[in-house]
Order: sequence, then structure tokens, then C-alpha cells
Amino acid sequence: MSDLSPDDIVITQAGIGAGGSVREALEGRADIMAMTQATHDAALKPGDAGGLSHGERAALAARVARLNEDETLAAHYMTLLEESGADEAIAAMADPAHDGEGNARRAAILAYTDLVSTHPRDTTPEDVEALKSAGISDADIVRLSELNAFLAYQIRVIAGLKLMRATA
Repeated sequence: MSDLSPDDIVITQAGIGAGGSVREALEGRADIMAMTQATHDAALKPGDAGGLSHGERAALAARVARLNEDETLAAHYMTLLEESGADEAIAAMADPAHDGEGNARRAAILAYTDLVSTHPRDTTPEDVEALKSAGISDADIVRLSELNAFLAYQIRVIAGLKLMRATA
């Protein structure tokens, strides 16, 4: 019997089936996959969302997936966005072309998310100051950074597993 969860987002997104060499490799790393799934759940649906709602988190995750050209993962996060009951303004954040439409808080969050998800080495202390200037608390900046860090990890693991599956 497998120790891997049948609901594991990374395994599902990577298209790993019930058998094969990649699946066998993951069976030996079931603890890591379980921790990755737990981190997904904590980053997207934490018990205490702070100032970054579940809807905003899902919208940002869909946006980052799209920026990384992973529409299948974006679709997963759009489902979470719908489940959150977010309004249209928050849902618009999932579109990489949306810039916050004059809302300083959303514009700062989107600019920071776009930067760290596409050019992380270009991030400077001024980018964090821009978040603070838009009224985002230190705790929410940490929450936003945690979300972006998880998404970078998740997207790379999924891409790596897809590559392994294709060459197995």
C-alpha cells in the first residue's frame, strides 16, 4: 500500500500515475511529499490568514502559475479561488495583466509577487519598503513571502517530476 496521498497536488499536477519508476521514486520520499502537501495547505488556507485572505492567496498562486506558463496548476488555484468566495476585484489579481487598478495595496502586492516569481534576484529592500508604504504589515509581508517561496518550490518540483516522467 502506498504512503502517498491520493490527493497530493504535486503528484497530480505532474501527471504521475499509479505505477512506474517515478512513482516508485516518490514512494521512497512519501514523507517529503506529505510535508509539501501540508505546506501547500498552510500557505493557501492557513487557520489565521492575517491580512492576506484565502482568496488573495489563491489568486496570487494562479497568477504565479500563469507567469510560469503552467495553466494546469493555475486551474487548480482558480478552483481554490472560486471556493474562497472572493469578489471580482480579488479574482482579477489572478490575471498577470491586472495591475491592481489604482488600489495601492493590491498594486504593491502584485508588483512584488510578479518580481519575486519572475526575477527574484532583482528584489531589493526598496521592494519591501514599497509594500510597507502601501500599508502592508510586516506580518503580512512575511505571509506573502512565504506564499511566493512555496510557489517557487512547488512549480519547480512539478516541472522536475514532469521531466522525469517524460524521460522514464
